Amino acid sequence: MSCSWMIPVFAILAFVASAAQADVVEHTFNVATLSLPRICQPGNTSVTAVNGRVPGPQVEAREGDTVVIHVINDSPYNVTVHWHGVFQRGTPWADGPAMVTQCPIRPGHRYTYRFAVAGQEGTLWWHAHSSYMRATVYGALVIRPRRAGGYPFPTPYEEKTILLGEWWNGDPVALESQSFSTGIPAPNADAYTINGMPGDSYLCPETTNRIAKFEVRRDKTYLLRIINAALNTAFFFKVAGHTFTVIAADASYTEPYATDVIVIAPGQTVDALMAADASPGCYHMAISSYQSAIPFPPRPAGFNGNTSTAVVEYVDATATTDAGSPVLPVMPKPNDTYTANQFYTSLTALIRPGRRTVPLTVDTRMLVTVGLGFSSCQPEQTQCNRSAPVVLANMNNVSFALPNTVSMLEALYRNTADGVYTRDFPDQPPVAFDYTSRGLLGNSPLASTGSPSTKVKTLRYNATVEMVLQNTALVGLESHPMHLHGFNFFVVAQGFGNNDGEAAGAGEFNLVNPQERNTVAVPTGGWAVIRFVADNPGMWAMHCHIDSHFAIGLAMVFEVESGPTPGTTLPPPPPDLPQC
Repeated sequence: MSCSWMIPVFAILAFVASAAQADVVEHTFNVATLSLPRICQPGNTSVTAVNGRVPGPQVEAREGDTVVIHVINDSPYNVTVHWHGVFQRGTPWADGPAMVTQCPIRPGHRYTYRFAVAGQEGTLWWHAHSSYMRATVYGALVIRPRRAGGYPFPTPYEEKTILLGEWWNGDPVALESQSFSTGIPAPNADAYTINGMPGDSYLCPETTNRIAKFEVRRDKTYLLRIINAALNTAFFFKVAGHTFTVIAADASYTEPYATDVIVIAPGQTVDALMAADASPGCYHMAISSYQSAIPFPPRPAGFNGNTSTAVVEYVDATATTDAGSPVLPVMPKPNDTYTANQFYTSLTALIRPGRRTVPLTVDTRMLVTVGLGFSSCQPEQTQCNRSAPVVLANMNNVSFALPNTVSMLEALYRNTADGVYTRDFPDQPPVAFDYTSRGLLGNSPLASTGSPSTKVKTLRYNATVEMVLQNTALVGLESHPMHLHGFNFFVVAQGFGNNDGEAAGAGEFNLVNPQERNTVAVPTGGWAVIRFVADNPGMWAMHCHIDSHFAIGLAMVFEVESGPTPGTTLPPPPPDLPQC
């Protein structure tokens, strides 16, 4: 049986257990330009891709394996690759963010990333960490347990990787360059994608054969590995006629959580079990945007406005069930913050022997505002309207700027931080105010942000950090997915309004089984409290995973000092580390 109205174009990624257990997983990534057809427009567009594919190759390993990736840059742009969610313990030079842990790999050059995936299981991913290149340079990183069937849940019949993305009909790198030069935000994506395909909701001939298909068998259970690789968009995710049991987020196991909708912000991953228990036939898998911004923005540019689709097809259905188009799920409204908050706050950690537990004492406390502000055009913004302010993002009113002569990690290692970065990132905002009052929107002098600078927060080795991430309304309220490199953290509390510092005393902190993540979606007009232990020496970025915000300064860096033993000391750089 097949859905006769479409042509399958995507090969299902299924896990076939192997008796052999590899110690080293090795790949070569050739980064080069690729010509792909536009969506609902004639002609092709040139994009940057890995091994001629969008998404790029899936990297699969078992917990404890060593991963070796040879990156050859045959593109016209500088590039780095970040292994999103990998701790990089002892291998900080392999983390990947440009000018934080390495200089970029220049065109015509190469660099080999070597790191272990120790103490981690689940779904992570990799992506370019230089400019908007990650719009097309990304892929899955799957870490399975050391032994086959070692999951804390019944072994699924099959696994399917689902990469959610965005597509522009123009070159994303050129769009970002133009946006920076003018100070005008880059246009919204022309389409959303599932495994690189826009789906059948874009009603034009160019999309006829561009829809992902996932085959299932009745009464079998599937593990869906869902990754939001989009640059700027959070998604609602549903499959018509089916429900899910969430069992992990950001490669950390959760208590099973039953839901019919998954909410996933840029940078996040969700693992969910789906039973193929519907009547045999064809069903739409769909994603639609969660637009958290207040004031509510117009629908993003695109040809359907909001939704992209794939198809779940029962291969053992009879021909009589093949009637018409697949069933389409009813999606939440784009600004359904209630549904998003219900999903995010329902996740708790699965207690397992030997797993990390939330630290109960705190050494360093920080209140950090995250949001947008205004500033003057920078000298490098050559096409900027200098008679009007431009939007800059900031944390504690500090807009972050990357250095341009040497990476921050190399400056730390060589003790040459002077002129590269300063160690004065503030623990508090410069002024306390009603952070989320809608009366502030766009007309407060508090929105003034100074020139971008490169500031870090220095942490002693093994310090326990508690950070309150507080959204602000100075330019607009919006959910910011904050990603921390080098660590997982515990989300011990979250809520709306201003954090008054009384949540712990009121018993609102979950110090028993809080969810563990590497990317938290700070609620729109609200806050989240995270805790982590700084036991990984190096330079670790923390930034908004909305790339349009990261590019204008919504970031900072933690400088974690070395510990007392050789194993807790910052190692020397590899001999092939790229130079600026």
